[in-house]
Amino acid sequence: MKSHKLKQSEFHMSEKSENPLLGALLAGRLHDPFAYLGVHKTLNRYRVRVFQPDVRSVWVKTAQGFESMQRIHAAGVFEWDGMTQPPTPVLLKFEAARHAMEVAHVYEAYDPYSFPLQITDHDLYLFNEGKLRQAYRTLGAQCVSNCGIDGMRFAVWAPNAERVSVVGDFNCWDGRVHPMAVHHASGVWELFIPELSAGVFYKFEIRNRYSGKILLKTDPYATRYELRPKTAALTPAANGHFQWHDAEWMERRADWDWLHAPVNIFEVHAGSWKRHPDGRFYSYRELAQHLLPYAQEMGYTHIELMPVSEHPFDESWGYQTTGYFAATSRYGAPEDFKVFIDACHQANIGVILDWVPGHFPQDAFALARFDGTALYEHEDPRLGLHQDWGTCIFNYGRNEVKSFLLSSAHYWLSEFHLDGLRVDAVASMLYLDYSRKEGEWVPNRYGGRENLEAIDFLRELNIMVHEEFSGALTLAEESTAWPAVSRPVYTGGLGFSMKWNLGWMHDTLSYMQQDPVYRRYHHDQLTFSQIYAYTENFVLPFSHDEVVHGKGSLLNKMSGDAWQKFANLRLLLTYQMTFPGKKLNFMGNEFAQGGEWQVNRELDWKLLGDRLNLGAHAALRDLNHLYKNMPALHQLDFSAEGFSWIDCHDADQSTISYLRLTRDGQFVVVILNFTPVPRENYRIGVPVEGIYREIFNSDSMYYGGSNTGNSGQINAGLEPWMGLSCSLKITLPPLAGVIFARQE
Repeated sequence: MKSHKLKQSEFHMSEKSENPLLGALLAGRLHDPFAYLGVHKTLNRYRVRVFQPDVRSVWVKTAQGFESMQRIHAAGVFEWDGMTQPPTPVLLKFEAARHAMEVAHVYEAYDPYSFPLQITDHDLYLFNEGKLRQAYRTLGAQCVSNCGIDGMRFAVWAPNAERVSVVGDFNCWDGRVHPMAVHHASGVWELFIPELSAGVFYKFEIRNRYSGKILLKTDPYATRYELRPKTAALTPAANGHFQWHDAEWMERRADWDWLHAPVNIFEVHAGSWKRHPDGRFYSYRELAQHLLPYAQEMGYTHIELMPVSEHPFDESWGYQTTGYFAATSRYGAPEDFKVFIDACHQANIGVILDWVPGHFPQDAFALARFDGTALYEHEDPRLGLHQDWGTCIFNYGRNEVKSFLLSSAHYWLSEFHLDGLRVDAVASMLYLDYSRKEGEWVPNRYGGRENLEAIDFLRELNIMVHEEFSGALTLAEESTAWPAVSRPVYTGGLGFSMKWNLGWMHDTLSYMQQDPVYRRYHHDQLTFSQIYAYTENFVLPFSHDEVVHGKGSLLNKMSGDAWQKFANLRLLLTYQMTFPGKKLNFMGNEFAQGGEWQVNRELDWKLLGDRLNLGAHAALRDLNHLYKNMPALHQLDFSAEGFSWIDCHDADQSTISYLRLTRDGQFVVVILNFTPVPRENYRIGVPVEGIYREIFNSDSMYYGGSNTGNSGQINAGLEPWMGLSCSLKITLPPLAGVIFARQE
């Protein structure tokens, strides 16, 4: 026995000094950990190797019981060999290192390197082809069972790494302890860590194969991160425990005729809509308790949340995303966000997520140069760096990046039952020369400025959403004249459901900033949009972008004294809510917030104690409900048949008037006066004789106006006017809009 032990000792000393895999392990350069660690058969013997630098002793479970393993290197490499293979997966017993006065701590754990890899070649093929739409079920951290043992499977894409390891509190953040195995040419690394629980902090330690530089990166596919400014990911809980209560909503949405339905969106920043008195954020659950009934009362059909995907910097408003699969921990856990959405659906309100596939920040812990190379972005800064925002641009031509982004969209719509995605900064994705001077951009393969790979990606995105999530919307923030943004892919379009009408928004706000004396010279800014209004499915937005960075609040864009500013704002909102197109308003617009939006504090709710602010609030509330409940104001938003000018030429008096119509000929009459001059006996043409009633007047005393208007019933006689067979004589209030409906 002594001579046998001597030979074994000599063998181990020889291996310690000569085995290159051992040297690579200890140096943190072991590319294939399964080649050295775990169970190996040599001739008639079996050998088990374990690396645990923070233990004193290790035993391996064999058919005879636990047998001691020999330390073959002082750094913590242990080995056992015998004639019979130990039961797999291999169970180990450890005695933790201790100081002289401490009691020994002994525990058991399975050897990660005795478990097989689980990711299939089929999934890897789809991922590398850009077609794995549910990559979030394959990569990242997954709570799974392997060989009957529960644990956590980690997977990450890092094709230019020499070594990738999972690090966390469970291994003292030592990258040598849990190196991962690579799936050949796919660039995907995998490791199963048995019995690792949910809620454990982790990252990936990556050693670049070319430079040897070691990077510590958070998991791109993580579904939860610790609270900023910390950046570690958290291991997830097992799937399937959340109980949804929105089946009725989801069934209705699947058959929803959104083209002809009211869509009125309330854009909200979750961290600054309201806050606790001590400045704390409202949680997702608290938003469900407070924001939801407010949106219901106001008559909105949808809430659009500015990005709640994880981001490190509050002042980025969420647009510098680092966690494309994680609801930010600022407001609670993913389950809390599901509670919010579930509550919205039960209250018949949809939820749209602002989603940012156009760029990502350069933070060293996240996607930028993820494996030491430009992996998610382009190496060439003319393609890969957004100069305006100092962010990286996704490489849409790389299939794995396409799988990543498509999977992110799929994840939000599938796992959270979201009702749509507002896609940020689409124009910056479509054009290679976006915000670049001559010589600062690279043409496409045909010599053009179009980003062909981004176009393909956007089309694939929209096809996926509309195929797999019936009734879900995609909305493009796109500011150029790119054709057919909201037309189907099969007709040559990009496939979005709708597009923001930023041209209408800029023209309208520019007009409203003019003194009424000069508005007659800018009349075309009110009428021009009808030339192109039905080329796209448009949303008419007054978004967060218009009330920040020195642009002033919506109220303070209006001309005139305080009374005129409020009157102009009520008039503006009447114009928006009656003009063709779906609607969007940013929080604070509805009660005429006076100052610009500030991300670091709540809205100025105290203003609702002021009569004029309360009046603006009531005016938009009533307009919202009118828009939602009156088919003439929404049924043909995207069709020329739903709109007809009565008079678009009255520039001298700065008035416009039009009809909004339904398929079966029902209509309302809208007249807008953009001067502070009331007009008595103002004749307006209408298509049908009969009794008409004023159903809305933005100058009502209930809204803070002068209460000039038309009470009771007005008879339309057979006196032709403005090309119509009948006409009304009305009182047109100053700086106001009025709506009339014919009484049956």
